[in-house]
Amino acid sequence: MATPPDLNIDHVAHLARLALTSEEKATFSAQLGDVLANIEKLKQVDVSGIEPTAHAFPLYNVWQEDIARPGLPVEQALRNAPAQRENMVVVPKVVE
Repeated sequence: MATPPDLNIDHVAHLARLALTSEEKATFSAQLGDVLANIEKLKQVDVSGIEPTAHAFPLYNVWQEDIARPGLPVEQALRNAPAQRENMVVVPKVVE
């Protein structure tokens, strides 16, 4: 398919921070032209009676029930801590 005349592959490459060779520009320009042509085909489809959706199938929450359970004892939670003080994990200071 032909590249649309208003497609500036240099501008698109600059926005994507890509340094393209002339061969790559020709290849990607043709590929992008094909994508844009397919988008134009999709614009021709009558969707006036179709409700907009984000997914093809309905999604449902599959989370398990939020049930309170006992946590770890302090000794077990701090067992692998490299440093601890007053039942807390000691970490290096990250904000000055």
